[in-house]
Amino acid sequence: MNYLLVGLAVLGVAASGPIMAATAAPALAIAFWRNALGAAIMGTPTVLRQRQQFRQLTRQDYLVSTLGAAALALHFASFITALQLTSVAAATALVCLQSAWIVLFQLIRGIRQIPAIFCGLLLALIGVVVITGLDFSTSAQALTGDLLGVAGGALAGIYTMVGAKARETMTTGVYTTLCYGICALFLLILALIFSVPLIGFGTWVWLGIIAVTLVAQIMGHSIINYLLASMSPLVISMLILLEIPGAALLAAVFLNERLPSGTYAGLLLILAGLAVVILGQSRGLPRSQRRSP
Repeated sequence: MNYLLVGLAVLGVAASGPIMAATAAPALAIAFWRNALGAAIMGTPTVLRQRQQFRQLTRQDYLVSTLGAAALALHFASFITALQLTSVAAATALVCLQSAWIVLFQLIRGIRQIPAIFCGLLLALIGVVVITGLDFSTSAQALTGDLLGVAGGALAGIYTMVGAKARETMTTGVYTTLCYGICALFLLILALIFSVPLIGFGTWVWLGIIAVTLVAQIMGHSIINYLLASMSPLVISMLILLEIPGAALLAAVFLNERLPSGTYAGLLLILAGLAVVILGQSRGLPRSQRRSP
């Protein structure tokens, strides 16, 4: 069952880029609405069915949810700005370093990694480079964008790790309601600071916002948050790398964009790296600490 959910989650996050590209609204506005609507969609049935769980939330639960929301909001802001300052390929490749950031954060926390983990991670990141290419610029503007891309990757790693921590005590519905709602509040503040319009869009724009909410936020992020209860943050972050070839294929089919020449080779490298990491984690952890893939 987890494999089916993984496939749906990857499809959801992969569709995010093409849908947002086809939606003529500021990216920060789209990010705000997908989180605000996502909180409403996840929160309505959760409040009706799990009202008692909201009453049992502790101060730590709220702090963890706020940390995850802040990381997600800053990730959106960093990545969106990076796309405006540097090339899409460079920004995408750097944000995908979230897997490497998770390994680094785990090492800082004293969680050892066997060599196979590093080999698998390297294979997957090479796959990302094969698809996106290496076209980093040396201009000051592009350098700022590249640094924001790196920050976006680190923040995505934090968001994933915090989600795993939150799922230890909260259900998917409760956590996503809190996280998306608080994230929308942070994004609203950013939109007000930078004078980004949040209303006044045409019908097709609102349809695009609804689509990215249902596909990317609910089918993508929410399933990922559900899977974090049974899968490690590192494996989840590796799986998210499949968003890159997935988005390229969807854009080629629905937006008539040219498919990057290295898409299929990169996809194979990412899958090979993912397999190495999963097998490495399975062999490197005691049986009592293993999470099912």
